[in-house]
Amino acid sequence: MTEPRDPRRVPRPARRGGQPQNRTGRPPAARRPAQRPGAPRPAARRPGPARPGSGPQALRLGSPRPRLRLVSLGLTLIMLVFVVRLFQVQAVDAGAFAARANENRYVPVKLAAERGDLTDRNGVALATSVDAYDITADPSLLAPAKTKIPDAPQRAAALLAPILHVDKAALTEKLDRPGSRYELLARQQAPQVWKRIKDLRKTLDARAAAAPKSAPRPDVLVGIFADKHSKRVYPNKDLASGVLGFVNSLGKGGGGLEARLDKQLAGKDGKLVYAQSGGRRVPTAATQEHPAVPGADMELTLDRDIQWAAQQAITEQVAKSGADRGYVVVQDTRTGEILALANAPAFDPNDIAGAAPEALGNAALSDAFEPGSTSKLMSMAAVLEEGVATPSTRVTVPNRLHRGDRLFADDVDHETWHLTLNGVLAKSSNIGTILAAGQLGRTQPEANRVLYSYLRKFGIGRPTGLDFPGETDGILAQPQAWNTSQQYTIPFGQGLSLNAVQAASVYSTIANGGERIAPTLVRGSTGPDGRFAPAPKPARTRVVSQKTARTLATMLESVVDDEEGTGAKAKIDGYRVGGKTGTSNRVDPKTGRYHGYTASFAGFAPADKPRITVYCAVQNPTKGSYFGGQVCGPIYQQVMAFALKTLQVPPTGAKPPRLPVTFRPGQ
Repeated sequence: MTEPRDPRRVPRPARRGGQPQNRTGRPPAARRPAQRPGAPRPAARRPGPARPGSGPQALRLGSPRPRLRLVSLGLTLIMLVFVVRLFQVQAVDAGAFAARANENRYVPVKLAAERGDLTDRNGVALATSVDAYDITADPSLLAPAKTKIPDAPQRAAALLAPILHVDKAALTEKLDRPGSRYELLARQQAPQVWKRIKDLRKTLDARAAAAPKSAPRPDVLVGIFADKHSKRVYPNKDLASGVLGFVNSLGKGGGGLEARLDKQLAGKDGKLVYAQSGGRRVPTAATQEHPAVPGADMELTLDRDIQWAAQQAITEQVAKSGADRGYVVVQDTRTGEILALANAPAFDPNDIAGAAPEALGNAALSDAFEPGSTSKLMSMAAVLEEGVATPSTRVTVPNRLHRGDRLFADDVDHETWHLTLNGVLAKSSNIGTILAAGQLGRTQPEANRVLYSYLRKFGIGRPTGLDFPGETDGILAQPQAWNTSQQYTIPFGQGLSLNAVQAASVYSTIANGGERIAPTLVRGSTGPDGRFAPAPKPARTRVVSQKTARTLATMLESVVDDEEGTGAKAKIDGYRVGGKTGTSNRVDPKTGRYHGYTASFAGFAPADKPRITVYCAVQNPTKGSYFGGQVCGPIYQQVMAFALKTLQVPPTGAKPPRLPVTFRPGQ
């Protein structure tokens, strides 16, 4: 049975036009009461909270303007910060940032000036320079952040250690400093060493090119560089080492003429600035270069061959005599130029680290010693110049002489000698010299003052004029300070001290006719322009007259030629030779007391037309004889003969005069 349909649920047809209708069938507007003109409009009903079961309500959006203002303000502040920072970088701190950028981008490299050569008088190189490299590093380029390799410094040290012959741990310590821009790894390496490093770097670059881009770069030598400069080389090893000196690890003169002439030899370093990227030079970038100015070549007065002969002779004699040391000086009597200045023992300037400390320096100039009988020449010069005696003046020499609180003796015991003044010099009598020098004044203090004045004119107690590093002036007290012993020992060479060059200069003064010429070691220099500039002329001082000098030269011949002379071992066939032996008590530099002897010989040749002076001294001979004539006479003869031949000095051919050595009482 069909249930009857509720008529209220029967759908009604929609109104034409699509307008919804209410239950009355009229549009909703028709149910609103009409609003009178001018009547107030009813307030809009605010939407209240939705009641359960009620229909959806329309949402009303908030205004976006506050948010936009806040975002705009934030962006403005950010832009302001960027503008302020940009202004600071571009205007305020532009110079500082540019400098910092240049510091990182541009690499300054010192262009070391080539050090000038030291040559002998004939242009033979005694000290020269060759190319060398200081191996350096920029550890900041090896930082793991840049290389992407955590152990880059360790790997680089492992590769470099066998090439540089440096401890691996020491290299690692230097390379593992990320904040450092410069570290010196090795000095003065040969060009072959730097070539090995470059070849190794090329190998690493080839590996890097073959490796994937994402793989770490295997080139751990990216921060390794080389500073090119000069390395000092001494071709003749220890020859003239005491004169030449050496160059230290910083490339500066550390001794001898290398130090004395360092300013002229060093020149002026240049500078190269280039752009780099990743530790490599950018070839297309601009560079700034200030070329280095090379140092001047210095020509010395030394003759290499004569220097060699002198050094060989003194080295052999020091070894044979068991002596502490010895020196030989060869001087041109006409110019004052030193032709040889040899020391034994010597050292090799190429290997300073291996040199014995006592061998360093130039003992011929730094040792102050008592000369002994070679100094008697100055006493005789004063006696002759003052006119208180002549070579034939008779001097009676007892076996002992009492003066002050001492008894003085000669080297050998003897009966009373009847000698001429020439004989006093020939037989090297201490007593005879005391008696002769005592005639220089009416009183002993006056005689002391006169003798002192001549010693000073001969250069004793004064600089030689060489201005050599470590040179001693010697010791010569004022005459009023001479004690009772000194006023009698100084005339025969004890109680004063000098160096070997001063002693040689005394004999060169007599050989040069009584005029002292200051010794010199430098003849001149050749600058970068190739022009030779001679050295300043040495100072000249008249000490004694030419007549006195000629007389003394003849007296010195008696020492060598006369049968009773003490210098017979210094004879040279065909030449007239004048010389004097010396044997003195030696002050031990360690204890300050007399211990041992100083054996010496000084002279010149040809005696009648002098050209060359040779002086030899041996300190503390302990084997064989310690007398100057026996120890140094042969050295004098050997070196003098060689020098005469080398310089092609012919004999004069004149026969020497025979001055009397003794006299007979009553005649």
